Amino acid sequence: MSHRFHSTILREYDIRGIIGETLGAEDARAIGRGFGSMLAEAGGKKVAVGYDGRVSSPMLEHALIEGLTASGIDVARVGMGATPMLYYAEASAEDIDGGIQITGSHNPANYNGFKMVFQGRPFFGADIQELGRRAAAGEWIDGAGQVEERDVFDAYIDRMLEALDGIDTAVLDRLKVGWDAGNGAAGPALERLAARLPGEHHLLYTDVDGDFPNHHPDPTVEENLEDLRALVVEKSLDFGVAFDGDGDRIGAIDGEGRVIWGDQLLMVYAEDLLARRKGVTIIADVKASRALFDHVAAHGGKPLMWKTGHSLIKSKMKETGSPLAGEMSGHVFFADEYYGYDDALYAGVRLIAAAARIGKSVTELRSAMPPMVNTPEMRFQVDESRKFAAIEEIAARIAASDAVADTTDGVRVTTDDGWWLLRASNTQDVLVARAESESQEGLDRLVAQIDEQLAASGLERGESVGH
Repeated sequence: MSHRFHSTILREYDIRGIIGETLGAEDARAIGRGFGSMLAEAGGKKVAVGYDGRVSSPMLEHALIEGLTASGIDVARVGMGATPMLYYAEASAEDIDGGIQITGSHNPANYNGFKMVFQGRPFFGADIQELGRRAAAGEWIDGAGQVEERDVFDAYIDRMLEALDGIDTAVLDRLKVGWDAGNGAAGPALERLAARLPGEHHLLYTDVDGDFPNHHPDPTVEENLEDLRALVVEKSLDFGVAFDGDGDRIGAIDGEGRVIWGDQLLMVYAEDLLARRKGVTIIADVKASRALFDHVAAHGGKPLMWKTGHSLIKSKMKETGSPLAGEMSGHVFFADEYYGYDDALYAGVRLIAAAARIGKSVTELRSAMPPMVNTPEMRFQVDESRKFAAIEEIAARIAASDAVADTTDGVRVTTDDGWWLLRASNTQDVLVARAESESQEGLDRLVAQIDEQLAASGLERGESVGH
């Protein structure tokens, strides 16, 4: 028996498709068979399985577990919850050798997918391609695994609260914070967490609803933060925190209603961490502001620019021993007192802790950041066969000039005006552009350089497309 996946669903960082069109139960079963076989060959025996609040998730979970057990792998079902709760189940238990979360992340309601951990490391790239190859060849191990229920809910909440140990409770008791779960899978854990946090907490949309009736759960899009902003203003809160659909990406609003973007949050976390651990490496992706890298260096850290993608960042953290990393997209990874995975609920608690330890409000910390002028992340369609080739052409032209460029992931060019970036998406047939300056005039010149390079490769920026 063999199985062929739809050509679009085996992606760089995860597996993701449209229910009933490109992804269904047979795919989930084949994923279980392939992952289970690969884990068994590596000496693994048990996998934790969780799922998000999408309507299709229970169906996919059932089929996935059938595939895992048919390959001789035992399954610990942790139930419906945020992706980081599944990561916690995998990281904290000695008898668990891998983890799979069924989630469509921040995608529309008709999408779903799988995020995977294999013996403590991200399962991505070549691993996912190998899963596809095995399915096509029917190269699976046969066995009969057992299934158990495992409740990690309370232990997960307890573990997150440790982030506040040793902090003056009088300071924490004065805090007033807003939270927006966006009807995503983090809602129940947020309710339990907020009930135990010191201070005053106001919650939005914690009921899990896979149709996302209030707003789309993607905190990197400013319009999705409007309800949280209104709550912060109406209740005079210190700040607000929002999550994506599966709770592994954070967004934030300060007390004045300003967005605190992913790289700006990392500035706060870095300042707090570096006061205790001088000289450590802190990683951010190539889309992050220069202000972040300067801030890390100014506080005695070693800034490292790396490739975009949560799996790539996690792998680089392990390689360098970095205790903290983050992306513009709101993935933040804590490995100093935590497990190194991206957990937006924990990042919310760490924001409370960081401000308390630094001794400034989140609004004061946001106000102290240099006022950069930047574009949003611009994404535009390009033929799949051209996207990497175009970036190579642009890199070659830049190298032949006297421009200063970093080619860690695409091309990031630094000029007197600031910097601009062009990179190929690993998951879609799009190019991603971003630019940042200290003035609008400088930004206009940088964007003109992007357009000039695209035109030289026969492309144009055109209309920006979504995620």
